[in-house]
Amino acid sequence: MTYLYLAVAILSEVIATSFLKVSDGFTRPIPSAITVAGYAISFYFLSLALRTIPTGIAYAIWSGVGIVLITAIAWIFQGQKLDAPALGGLGLIVAGVVVINVFSKATAH
Repeated sequence: MTYLYLAVAILSEVIATSFLKVSDGFTRPIPSAITVAGYAISFYFLSLALRTIPTGIAYAIWSGVGIVLITAIAWIFQGQKLDAPALGGLGLIVAGVVVINVFSKATAH
């Protein structure tokens, strides 16, 4: 259940960040409200995940997966360009999250 909480935290943060751009500096009410609600939901579920996942590990997963998802959304929906170094960097982020989860004893509860 803990990793489900973390997944909800990640997805709501990704939605919030995506709508942050659309909010146009918080001048558009609906995207602004979605942004604020998304971040509130994200931090609430992150706090639930932190009951059992060590803070550094949870944050590494939360931020790493979030970065990759936000970049993919920006690329697909907002026309952000990704060059080879950007893709390589994203690959390293994914590799880091995998190494933490598969090989690190720090994730033990």
